[in-house]
Amino acid sequence: MKILLVGVGGVGEAIARISQPRDWLEMMVLADYNKARVDEVQARLGDPQRFPGEWVDASDQALIEELARKYNVDLIMNACDPQYNMPIFQAAFATGCHYMDMAMSLSEPHEDDPFHQTGLKLGDLQFEQSKAWEEKGLLALVGLGVEPGMADVFARYAQDYLFDEIEEVGIRDGANLEVRGYEFAPNFSIWTTIEECLNPPVIWEADKGWYTTEPFSEPEVFEFPEGIGAVECVNVEHEEVLLVPRWVKAKRVTFKYGLGDQFIGVLKTIKMLGLDNKEPIKVKNVCVAPRDVVAACLPDPAHLGDHMFGKTCAGTWVKGIKDGKPRQVYLYQVADNQECMEKFGCQAVVAQTGFNAVIGFELLAKGLWKGTGVMGPEAFDPIPFMECMADYGFPYGIKEM
Repeated sequence: MKILLVGVGGVGEAIARISQPRDWLEMMVLADYNKARVDEVQARLGDPQRFPGEWVDASDQALIEELARKYNVDLIMNACDPQYNMPIFQAAFATGCHYMDMAMSLSEPHEDDPFHQTGLKLGDLQFEQSKAWEEKGLLALVGLGVEPGMADVFARYAQDYLFDEIEEVGIRDGANLEVRGYEFAPNFSIWTTIEECLNPPVIWEADKGWYTTEPFSEPEVFEFPEGIGAVECVNVEHEEVLLVPRWVKAKRVTFKYGLGDQFIGVLKTIKMLGLDNKEPIKVKNVCVAPRDVVAACLPDPAHLGDHMFGKTCAGTWVKGIKDGKPRQVYLYQVADNQECMEKFGCQAVVAQTGFNAVIGFELLAKGLWKGTGVMGPEAFDPIPFMECMADYGFPYGIKEM
C-alpha cells in the first residue's frame, strides 16, 4: 500500500513509526507545511526512500492532488487539524484515492438555539457526499483514531457480541497524565481541543435524534481501570455521537471527557477573551487567527513525551440487557506514557491515537475491511481490528461494571 500522510505532527509521526515495521506498507509520503518537521521525522525513521518528504499546504486541494498523483498513492491519510478535512477529502476523491481521517468535518452551532438544537453537525459535509464516493468505488473511512475510532469499534463489538439490547453507549475518556515543567501544556492539539470542548456537545436519543447541550454539562465521576481511578467527566462535542447511531442500535449515545477543573477554567478564559476565534483578525499590519496564536504560545505536544508521566484511558461504556438481565461493561485501552516512549518514541496520547489508523491501513490492505462511500469504523466487522490491537502493542480490556 502507498499512503500520502498529510500532517506530520505528533499523531502523524506516531502513524509513521508504528507503520514502519509492517510489510504491507510499500511507501508513506510524509507531507506537512513545516518542512523542518518533515525532515526531523524522516531522519528519525532513517528510511528516506520508503518515507519520502514533501512540503504541502493542507488547505490547497490542488497541491495535495499533485502529490497523490506524483507518488501514485492508494490512500490519503489526513493527520491534520479538522479545519483542513474538506480540501484533503476532496483531493482524495478527485485523484481516485481512498481516504481516511481521525476527526470529521467541522460543525457549526445552530444560529438561534445552539444549546438545544444542532446546526451543521460533525461529518455532515462528508456524509452528504457518500453516494458520489460509492458511485466512484472509493472508500472514505472517517473517524478512525482512538476517539473516534477504536471507541466506535468497541460499540459495534458490544452490539454484536455482548448485548441483546443497548440502552446507552457512552464514550468515557480519562487519564492521570501530568506534564512536568509547564504551567499549562495540553498533550494534544490545542486547536482541536478548543474546537471540541467549547462547541455545544451533541447527544443522541432514539426518540429525539441528535440535540445539543451546554459545554461541560452533566458532570459524572467515572472509575477508570489500571490505577487511574475516579475522574470527573463532562459532556464534550465528539464524533462518536454522530457516528455510532448510524450503525449501532442504542437508545442513547454520549461522549464525556475527564478534563479537570484547571483545564476547563483555562478553556473558559480562552472563550471569554475571544481567543477561541478561528477567523483571522488584523493586528497592526498582520492578519492572524487568535486560536492560532494560542496554539503557537503553547509547547508542541509532539515534543512533550519526556515531560509526561502516567496513563491515559480511552473506552466505551455500554449499558443494556443480555439474556434478560441488566449488564454494564467498559471496553477500554490504557496507554502508559513511559511504555509508549520506549516502544515508539512517541508520547502516549499521540501513539494511542495513531495506532488505530495503522490497523485500519492493514485491514484495508489485506482486504479484511471493504466498502465504498463514506463510512465510520462501526460499519465494519470489529473482530479483525480487535485481534490486531495486542500485536500493535495496545491490548484492550473488558471490565464488567
